[in-house]
Amino acid sequence: MTIPRELLFGNPVKAAPKVSPDGRRLAFLAPEEGVLNLWVAESPRPSAPAKPLTHDRGRGIRAYFWASDNEHLVYVQDKDGDENWHLYKVHLVTGAVADLTPFPGAQAHPLSTDPKFPHEMLVSANDRDPRLHDVLRIDLRDGSSKRVCENPGDVVGWLADAQFRVRAAKAQRPDGGSELRVRDTEDTPWRVLAAWGPDDQGGALGWTPGGDSLYVETSLGSDTSRLVTLGLDGQETPVFHDERADLGGAMFHPTDYRLQAVSVEPERAEWTVLDPEVKADFAALAAACPGDFDVVSRDDADRLWVVFYNSDVRPPSYFLYDRAAKKAEFLFSTRPALEGVALGPTEPVSFPVRDGLTVRGYLTLPPAGGKNLPLVLLVHGGPWARDHWGWHPEALWLADRGFAVLRVNFRGSTGYGQKHLHAGDRQWGAKMQDDLTDAVAWAVARGVADPKRAAIYGGSYGGYAALAGAAFTPDVYACAVDIVGPSNLETLIKSIPPYWEPMKRVFDLRVGDLEKEPAFLRERSPLFSAERIKIPLLIAQGANDPRVKVAESEQIVSVLKAKGKAVEYMLFPDEGHGFARPENRLKFYAAAEDFLARHLSGPRG
Repeated sequence: MTIPRELLFGNPVKAAPKVSPDGRRLAFLAPEEGVLNLWVAESPRPSAPAKPLTHDRGRGIRAYFWASDNEHLVYVQDKDGDENWHLYKVHLVTGAVADLTPFPGAQAHPLSTDPKFPHEMLVSANDRDPRLHDVLRIDLRDGSSKRVCENPGDVVGWLADAQFRVRAAKAQRPDGGSELRVRDTEDTPWRVLAAWGPDDQGGALGWTPGGDSLYVETSLGSDTSRLVTLGLDGQETPVFHDERADLGGAMFHPTDYRLQAVSVEPERAEWTVLDPEVKADFAALAAACPGDFDVVSRDDADRLWVVFYNSDVRPPSYFLYDRAAKKAEFLFSTRPALEGVALGPTEPVSFPVRDGLTVRGYLTLPPAGGKNLPLVLLVHGGPWARDHWGWHPEALWLADRGFAVLRVNFRGSTGYGQKHLHAGDRQWGAKMQDDLTDAVAWAVARGVADPKRAAIYGGSYGGYAALAGAAFTPDVYACAVDIVGPSNLETLIKSIPPYWEPMKRVFDLRVGDLEKEPAFLRERSPLFSAERIKIPLLIAQGANDPRVKVAESEQIVSVLKAKGKAVEYMLFPDEGHGFARPENRLKFYAAAEDFLARHLSGPRG
């Protein structure tokens, strides 16, 4: 039986539960009239009735958190995908909604809340200068705000201490490196505590409880990142290091902010407990449900935890964990209709590519397995990101339709150390693309894939890779699917959002220098090799995308049509960098399924 697309790509039944700071209520996202809204239950227990708190009728709400006053929820929302995020508060009793950051054309991001300051929150916003984010202190009671940090022109991140004082900042240096700045009080000058060059990575995760040192992730002295505490005197103390992979997650105590556990993900997530107080809790959670888990919400008394469980063959599920009883109680599955349905398993894989570099990834096969299958190479975005094991609706959908699905953490992906990351520098359309080509060859050699029935498919950088695969290796793939992918690296870099300006040097070093080497960027741009494309393409774009402008899709569609090439184009006027509205997602996936079925001779759904 074919799984209906609605069950994978429609709205979840429930999602993203969070316990209130006082432990008395549970909030979560769920549809109301087909749109994701905030709901609240008067008790965190699974059987407690809930009611909708917001009544959005647009793209829905996808990110929110509890205010420390226990009276408000705060959610983040833009307009039709423009990424000019505003923060809205909604009152638990009255349902009254107010925009806390009503700045036209600007975006805001939550920085910090603290139970010692229950009526306030710290927010970064670029309302003063679209290129730069300052820090505002907002009073939830009347919505008033005060600018407490003004960006000097190079800061890309801020960090408050346990006393709600902004005392650390990450700045981008002109050479493409970065530095960590600190100050002793809010009235004393900033000074540089640590610095990293363009080929290294580092940054602060948080202040230690005493406020005299920081938890810092750094690659200095090793390939994979190390976790240390760094005192204000520059004294470094080792905390954690894994030679296999960079630091992944970190769990802090909800009120005193001490670091309690960290994770790495060489293949799947692995937790290391640093605080003996939670060792028994992690053991209980590991035994409570199959899959990898993450603690996503805690009350201030640290009695109740909301725990997320991730699996490759079961929908994401959430449990309420009682620390005193050491018992995890099932809250809900995000997609209960898929519980018990046979889904294609995902296997971590690794293999060497042509220059000897080992790349890792994930292979998802149909539930019944198979050999010599049509293959979809599913390329992640970023590219400075990575694929993960676990629930992946696109991989499961394609596997259900009879395709083998391969996702690869090609060079330039994060998570596997600096050598792997920087092996991708200046390799868009070159060695990064070779890794993808070699991945197809590996799947063929393993007997999984039919070499004549391979597709390349991806969004953002993955969309670029799909276009590059069609243009630069036209004999490898039978078809390509590009979602919001850039076709011209010159115009991509020229049109980056203003708030990316401090990071432009990173683009110069990792992609190519717009001012000094436009010919190099054109050489790596699929648009200028469009005449080599001989396979059918499906291209989808959000009209309001601020990162990859609509022109990136329309210019290559225009060229392909003028040359008589086979290209199908879908433009969504109410979307941005990806498709948030379920009706748009379902329209796209129906078209993509038909497209792949036609060109890979796979089954139609």
